[in-house]
Amino acid sequence: MTASHPSPGNGPFPLRTIALIGKYQSREILESLSLLAKNLYDRGVDVLVEEATASLSANLSHTETDPQVWMRCGYAEIGARADAAIVLGGDGTMLNAARHLARHRVPLAGVNQGRLGFMTDVAQADMLNCVDDLLAGRFVAEDRMLLSGEIVRDGRVIASNLALNEVVVDKGAIGRLIDFDLCVDGEFLYNLRSDGVIVSTPTGSTAYSLSANGPIMHPRVSGIALVPLCPHSLTNRPVLVGDHSAIEIRIVRADDSRAHFDGQVTFDMKSGDAMRIRRSKDSVRFLHPPGYSYFAMLREKLHWSRQPAIR
Repeated sequence: MTASHPSPGNGPFPLRTIALIGKYQSREILESLSLLAKNLYDRGVDVLVEEATASLSANLSHTETDPQVWMRCGYAEIGARADAAIVLGGDGTMLNAARHLARHRVPLAGVNQGRLGFMTDVAQADMLNCVDDLLAGRFVAEDRMLLSGEIVRDGRVIASNLALNEVVVDKGAIGRLIDFDLCVDGEFLYNLRSDGVIVSTPTGSTAYSLSANGPIMHPRVSGIALVPLCPHSLTNRPVLVGDHSAIEIRIVRADDSRAHFDGQVTFDMKSGDAMRIRRSKDSVRFLHPPGYSYFAMLREKLHWSRQPAIR
């Protein structure tokens, strides 16, 4: 299944229960979360607050909001009860929430209180106004693919996880190149000495992959990008493969190597280990505000078409 074209009317409406997930270290986000929770509660919406967001926000207990608003839940309970989740923060907060909630198929809307915010579409200043559109079903839904990766050692799976942006195998803490073989659908593609390789989804094509000169892929592209990190050979370039490809990265030689899922979950690897990656059976559903445009987002975030300042 490919990423769906954004279209109205395919969201989980009406929304009776909404979960709030925030970057809990930020006082600014805490204030926005409290304001949003009260606004939703006053509209008759049941509000769930992700338990780490709630418990590590010291000021939550001092809010004047009705205590019933703060129904603290883990991700499993959010998955079972919530019609949608609103994520307050940046892309990192959204990535973490997406990996936890993908198998529960809880749609995610994002309020950008981070830096770039490729996945968090709603500006903080528009947050409460956008609640009207969200509750009225005017947000548009779009499905994004996930990657599933597992590390195999001596024929046994020792670790696995999901990634919305990318799976990276790299040199770890030691500043020496690693040597690995890369195969696609059982066919040898190349052996490479480099700092590592990024295996990116279309969503992740504007993240780490972009910094490594990987291609930007529209979310509707059914592909996976293989992007070398500082290859020793200048002829190695990014390669796009189909989204149903089975990818294997086998470590041939490395003093230290690691696997990273969305830059947030890390596992150690050693010579002989294999990272096996393919498209996950689960996907993430984003909810975008009315008027959302992927190309407009790129122009804004990447400063395309901006006229140079005249000094």
